Amino acid sequence: MKWIYLFLAGALEITWAVAMKKSNGFTILIPSIITGVGYIASAVFLALALKQLPLGTAYAMWTGIGIVGTTLLGIILFKEKLSVPQVICVILIVIGIAGLKILQKE
Repeated sequence: MKWIYLFLAGALEITWAVAMKKSNGFTILIPSIITGVGYIASAVFLALALKQLPLGTAYAMWTGIGIVGTTLLGIILFKEKLSVPQVICVILIVIGIAGLKILQKE
């Protein structure tokens, strides 16, 4: 369950970050509400994962999932552009997330 909680925390981090962008500085109601609810829910699931996972591993994976997800959705939803060095860095983050999962001792 710890990995499911961590994945949900990461997915909700992506959700609140995208909603915050869509809220236009908290001037649009629905995305603003989604931002607040998603932020709290993300923290709750991270806290549940932290009951069983080391802080460094869980936090790095949580933020990494958020970075990769928001980067991809920024490209898809907001037509943001990435340079080649930025793409390489995001790939390194993905490798780091996979490495942390593989090397985590149960």
